[in-house]
Amino acid sequence: MDDFLTELSAITGADHVLTDPDVTDGYTTDWTRRFHGQARCVVRPGNTDEVAAVMRACARAAVPVVPQGGNTGLVGGGIPHGTGDSQAGRVGKDSAVLVSLRRLVRLDPVDVLATQVTAGAGVTIANLRAHAARAGLEYGVDLAARDSATVGGTIATNAGGIQTIRYGHTRAQLLGVEAVLADGSVISRLGGLQSDNTGYDLAQLLTGSEGTLGIVTAARLRLWRPEPVAMTLLVGVDGIAAAASLAAEIRALVPGIRAAEYFEAAGLDLVRRHTGLGAPLDSTYPAYLLVDITGTADINSREDFAERLVELPVLAAAAVAVDASARAALWAYRERHTESISAAGIPHKLDVAFPLARLAGFRAELDEVITKAEATAIVFGHIAAGNLHVNVLGPAPEDEAVDDAVLALAAAHGGTISAEHGIGRAKAAVLHLARSPAEIAAMRAVKNGLDPLGLLNPGVLLAH
Repeated sequence: MDDFLTELSAITGADHVLTDPDVTDGYTTDWTRRFHGQARCVVRPGNTDEVAAVMRACARAAVPVVPQGGNTGLVGGGIPHGTGDSQAGRVGKDSAVLVSLRRLVRLDPVDVLATQVTAGAGVTIANLRAHAARAGLEYGVDLAARDSATVGGTIATNAGGIQTIRYGHTRAQLLGVEAVLADGSVISRLGGLQSDNTGYDLAQLLTGSEGTLGIVTAARLRLWRPEPVAMTLLVGVDGIAAAASLAAEIRALVPGIRAAEYFEAAGLDLVRRHTGLGAPLDSTYPAYLLVDITGTADINSREDFAERLVELPVLAAAAVAVDASARAALWAYRERHTESISAAGIPHKLDVAFPLARLAGFRAELDEVITKAEATAIVFGHIAAGNLHVNVLGPAPEDEAVDDAVLALAAAHGGTISAEHGIGRAKAAVLHLARSPAEIAAMRAVKNGLDPLGLLNPGVLLAH
C-alpha cells in the first residue's frame, strides 16, 4: 500500500493524494447522503497526462478506479463500494482509488466562427455557461446543480436539464472528447469536425457510459446563438394530463419554448415552508406548469405572444414575467425543489420518462405505490420531454423496496428507469426493466472489450 501511494504521489504530488478519512469522506459520500463508500485514497490529477499515469499505475496493481466529477450524481455512480471496516478506520484491500477530476479546468477561448469550445472535465456547467456568454453564445445544457455539476460528469450521465426540449441532452452538445482508457492509453478527438464519418463515434459511446468505459478528461462542445426569453408563465392546472396538454397547446401558438417544467402542490408547499416564499398565484391548484417562451426581447413580440395566448382561457389567472428579476422569482418555485427536499430528509431520487400520452397513467398509480411504502412523494420534472423526478421521503436510505416498486411501475407504463441521472449502482440490478437481454449482452461485450479487467467503476451500470 505504501509503495502504491508513493507511486501515485510521484505522479500528482503528495498534496493531491488524500487518505485522511475526514477529508476523503466528502468524496465518498454523495450529496444526497444516501450513498457511502470506502476508497484507498482520493487522487486529484491536474491534467490528462497525470490521469493516464494514475490509470496505468492502477492497472499494473489491478486496483479498481472510480472517476468522479462534481459529486452531484443521484444514483451512486461516482461513489465507490462500501468496503472495509469504517468503524475501525480500515480500508478493504479491494477498495478503489477515487480519481477526482475537479482540477481539470481547462477552458479554451471560444471559437466564435464555429460556435464551439473545448472544456476540461472539471469545469462546472455554471462556469462554462458564463464563458460562452462572454463570447455572445450559450451552452445548451442547464440544470439546478450548475454550480457544482461538471462537464465530465454530465457527459458520463448524458445529463439533460431544463432546456432539453430546445437543445437536447448533453449528447447533442458533444463534438469530440479526450479520454483515458482502462490501460492508460489516451484517445483525443477535439478538432471540432462537424462532419466526420470515419468509423465508430467514440465520443458518443462514452457519453452515458458512467465512467465504465473510460475517463473523460476534456470535451469539444457545441455552443448556440442565444435566444432571449420574451416571457415566463406560471400556470395552475388540474393535474399532469392538463399540464402536458397545455404545454403542447402553448408550443403550437408561439414560435418556440425553451423550457416547460411541471411541479405539484405538495412540492410547492415544501418549497414555501423551506424558503419562506409567498404564494405565486392568487389561488391554489393541484399542479403547476412553468414555461419559458423564446423570442425577441422587444415589447412588440411580447404583445404578439399575449394576443396568441388569449386563445387559452386557463392563462387568465397565470403569473406572467417579462423582466429578468420577475422571471427568476417564478423560477425559484421550481429550482428550489431540490434543496427543499434534501432539507426534509434523505430522499430516494428516481428519474423516469414516458411517451407523453403515458404520463397521466403512471402518475395515477404512483400514489398507491407510495402509500404502501408509508412514504411521501414530491414529483416534478421536464414535462415536455416526458421526464418526471420522483423524490421519495420516508424510507431508510438502504431500503430499496420503494425504488424497485416505482421503477417497475414506470416500466409497466412503457417508460424508462433513467431519463438523465444514469443507472449508477442504485439501478444496476434492475437494468433489465429497460433493456433486453440482447442489449445488456451487447453492453457487456463493449465493456469487456475496452476494460477486460473490469477496473473502471465496477458495479456501476452493469451489475456483477
